[in-house]
Amino acid sequence: MKKFMDENFLLETEMAQRLYHDHAAKMPIFDYHCHLIPQEIAADKRFTTITDAWLGGDHYKWRQMRWTGIDESLITGKDADPYKKFYAWAETMENLIGNPLYHWTHLELQRYFNITDVFSRKTAEKIYKEANEKFQNDPDLSVFGIMKKFNVYAVGTTDDPADDLEFHKIIKKEGKCPAKVLPSYRPDKAINIDKADYASYIEKLSQVSGISISGVEDVLKALIIRLDYFKEAGCRASDHALMTCPHTFWSTEDVDKVFKKKMKGSELTDTEIDAYRTYILFNLAKAYNERNIAMQLHFAAIRDNNKKAFDLLGADTGFDASYDESLAKGISVFFSALSESDSIPKTILYSLNPKDYYSIMTLIGCYEGKTPARVQMGSAWWFCDHKDGMEEQLKVFANLGTLPRFVGMLTDSRSFLSYPRHEYFRRILSNVIGGWAESGLVPYDEEYLGRIVEDISFNNAKNYFED
Repeated sequence: MKKFMDENFLLETEMAQRLYHDHAAKMPIFDYHCHLIPQEIAADKRFTTITDAWLGGDHYKWRQMRWTGIDESLITGKDADPYKKFYAWAETMENLIGNPLYHWTHLELQRYFNITDVFSRKTAEKIYKEANEKFQNDPDLSVFGIMKKFNVYAVGTTDDPADDLEFHKIIKKEGKCPAKVLPSYRPDKAINIDKADYASYIEKLSQVSGISISGVEDVLKALIIRLDYFKEAGCRASDHALMTCPHTFWSTEDVDKVFKKKMKGSELTDTEIDAYRTYILFNLAKAYNERNIAMQLHFAAIRDNNKKAFDLLGADTGFDASYDESLAKGISVFFSALSESDSIPKTILYSLNPKDYYSIMTLIGCYEGKTPARVQMGSAWWFCDHKDGMEEQLKVFANLGTLPRFVGMLTDSRSFLSYPRHEYFRRILSNVIGGWAESGLVPYDEEYLGRIVEDISFNNAKNYFED
C-alpha cells in the first residue's frame, strides 16, 4: 500500500521518479496564462486568512461547494464568518475523492504550510489555525515570497486592451517582484458584438486609443494601437474566449454595416455576429504574426448557464460548462485563409471538450512551418485539467504531433496558491514518459527523456514566448 500523497505521489515507476525528482522538479515556472490581479502583485499582497486565499475568488471550489449543498452565503457571501466558510470547504473536500481539487488542496497544504494532515471536518480547526499563523509570520507567504519559493520565472496576466497597465509599469519600475509579470492582450469585449455592453465598450476603447470610432476599420485601428501599447509593456501573448472558431468572411463594407447596425441598437443575426468576429479576429491574427505575439484561442466553453445566478453574482462564479458544437470546420476555414498570406501567428488552441483533441491535432499539422510547433494544442484546460484529462491530452499530442515541443502547463488561475498545479502536471508528465520507458516503448535513457521533461516543464514555453 502506498502512502497518501507522499514524495512519489503519481510516480508509478523508477524512471518516473527519476524524471520528476531529478529533472522536472528543478525547473522554473513560466505560468504564461493566469488571471492573477496585477494590483495585488504590485502590492506584494499578504493574505490574512486561508479562507481569503482559497475561497475569495475560486469558482472551481464554489461550484463543488454547491454540489455538496452548501448555502450560497458560505460560498460567495461577503459577510459570512471566515471559519464557517473554511469548515464548509472541509465538508466539501470529504466528497471530492477522484476530483483534482482534492489533490490540489492537499498539495497546497503541504507545499505552503507543511501540513500533511488529511483535510476534513475533523482536522479543519487545527489546519485553519496553523495556516493562518503561517500567513501572519512566514515571509515566504506574501506574493513575492510565494513566487520566489516556487521559482516562478514569469506570469502572463489577462488584461483588457483598454487597461492602462499601471500596475505592470509599477512592478517593472520598482523591480522587487522576483518574477516577470507580462500583460496578455484579451480583446473579448471588442469582439463580442452580441453583448449588451458592446457600444459602451467601444466608447471606452475610443477614449483610450485616441481614435474616433465610427466604423469597423476604426475598431481595428484602435485595437492595434492598444496592441502596440501592450507589446511595449512586455506583452508576449493574446488570449481569446470563443465558443467556436469564427469563419464567416464578408467584405469590409458588409462588416461595417453590421457594426453600424449594432451601434444603432438593432439586433444582429447569428451570421452577422460571426462575420464581425471573423473580421476582427482575422485581422488581429495578422497583426499578432507581424509582432511575434502568440495567439491563444480558448474554445468550447458555454458560459453563464444560470441566468438567475448570473444576475445575482455575475460572470465567472461557477456556472459555465463544456460546449459540444464542432470546431473542425471553423478552424479549417479560418486558418486556411490566414495561410494564403503566410500570416498564421504562433497559436495555441485549447478546447474545454476533449472530443475536439483529435480534430485540433490533425488540423494544426496542416499549418506548421517557420518555427517548430508554431501551432499547438494547449494543455488540458479547466474541466479537463485532472489526471485523466492531462494523460489523455499528452497521449493525443504524442500520437499525432511532436510532444517534446509542447509548451506545457499553465494555472489559468486567480489564486496565488495554485503553483502546485505545475507540480501536479509535471508528476503526471514524468509518469507517462517514465511508464513508456519501463514498458520498452521508448529508450530507457534518462538523459534523453530528462531533457524532454525539462523542456516541456519550462524551456519550451520560455523559447516559444520570448524568442
